[in-house]
Amino acid sequence: MELKELLTKAIELDGSDIFIIPGAKVTCKVKGSMVALSDGVVKPPDTEDLVRQAYELAGRDIARLHDEGDDDFSFSLMGLSRFRCNAYFQRGTMAATCRTVAFGLPDPRELGIPDLVMELTRFRNGMILVTGPAGSGKSTTMACMVDRINSERDGHIVTIEDPIEYIHHHQRSLVSQRDVPNDAPTFPRALRAALRQAPDVIMLGEMRDLETISTAITAAETGHLLLSSLHTTGAAKTVDRILDTFPAEQQAQVRIQVSMVLRAVVSQRLVPKKDGGQLAVFEVMTVNPAVQNLIRDGRTHQIDNAIFGGMGQGMLSMDGELQRLYRAGVITREVALTYAVSPETLSKRL
Repeated sequence: MELKELLTKAIELDGSDIFIIPGAKVTCKVKGSMVALSDGVVKPPDTEDLVRQAYELAGRDIARLHDEGDDDFSFSLMGLSRFRCNAYFQRGTMAATCRTVAFGLPDPRELGIPDLVMELTRFRNGMILVTGPAGSGKSTTMACMVDRINSERDGHIVTIEDPIEYIHHHQRSLVSQRDVPNDAPTFPRALRAALRQAPDVIMLGEMRDLETISTAITAAETGHLLLSSLHTTGAAKTVDRILDTFPAEQQAQVRIQVSMVLRAVVSQRLVPKKDGGQLAVFEVMTVNPAVQNLIRDGRTHQIDNAIFGGMGQGMLSMDGELQRLYRAGVITREVALTYAVSPETLSKRL
């Protein structure tokens, strides 16, 4: 079984994720539905062979997979696509998930990214966070924002990713792209080094731990614009997640720091459309003086009300967007209520 043939088939079907798991057919996700790529069920020797082919395409040593139990990397197939791969062991056998990443950078309008999100690139310093569940398109949104900065502003952009997804070419800005662990062993080390590389903008693929979050806040405090992501849903939960990462005795100080450096939180979810397929729905919280006070005073539970009250003034409410899509006939009432921040309130509005 040739991995290249399976990946080619997935691209032809416009698939987003390819699953190679023993005991099932090789499968890809196409607009939210699972479609078989192989004729028969793959067995452990088959999946091991396919995973090894992925490592050969990436020119990467498979020893890391054996040492750690899972491994992230990326590779390209000329003229086809780039792929972000996570190889792992399950029940003692090799498996993998590959995500398709187009060679070219995506068009934010085609993806439905609101102008309000792209306008956040006007900030020259501070922290912008893009949040949402795994697979909701956070990396794509950040890539679009980096591309906008790259095309409009002179400077040096440093990206730190695990692995690199989209390739950014030098435009008005110079772009340095660092891959963890190939170019730097860890996110904190790469981030600390970035501060010595005269950056104007730092794009950090994900804030995973206390050390990374602490260093990211420092970077934002020292005059850089920092873009990063978190696996949270909603601005309030994002702020709470950052604060909860720190020991209790530090949280009061960190709350003040976050209120000063945070510029915006973009939250996105993929929701099923009425006519099939999926679309991204966005919530945008920009940090105005009122939101600053809520964060500093520990009243994050009131942020959702502040977002809804600030709609039209640099804010987008998740429930407001779901209501708009329902009124436009794009999604069903059930979908709107399933993904709502406050289902009871939205139900009354609908």
